[in-house]
Amino acid sequence: MKIRHADREEKIELQMTPMIDIVFQLLVFFIMTFKIILPEGDFNIRMPLAANQTSAMPEETPTLKVRMTANEDGSLKSVSLGERSFGAGPGAFQSVHQQIRETVGDAGGPGTASDQEVEIDADYDLHYEYVIRAIDAVSGYIENGERHALVEKIRFAPPKKP
Repeated sequence: MKIRHADREEKIELQMTPMIDIVFQLLVFFIMTFKIILPEGDFNIRMPLAANQTSAMPEETPTLKVRMTANEDGSLKSVSLGERSFGAGPGAFQSVHQQIRETVGDAGGPGTASDQEVEIDADYDLHYEYVIRAIDAVSGYIENGERHALVEKIRFAPPKKP
């Protein structure tokens, strides 16, 4: 059996113009929807040293201590800053933030945020989200698109197993 028109092959021609148009439309879409935000999570955190090592650095300003206790299920039981307790309600971290703002005085001028240090002492079983909320409360805030630093030095107390 002979195939008719076997000598004539159809050439498939790729249309490049529609492909280039789609690429430019995607490029314009991504450029127009890109939003520049302030960097998050830029914390100066000093992890605890090993138990047998001690630091010989004298401290000029007293370290603010944030203590967080946990319930048996890992939820937050209470938050305290120094001797003042804030409970575990929805506004506990906001209260800690306000107390830090009053103590540090974010209107104190440049250099005040880098001088103050906060130590976070959390129970071993406390959920991680509460530690992050405490870091957010003490590190600073964003107001009118501008970042205001409160405390730049954050360290953790050595974990204690129950």
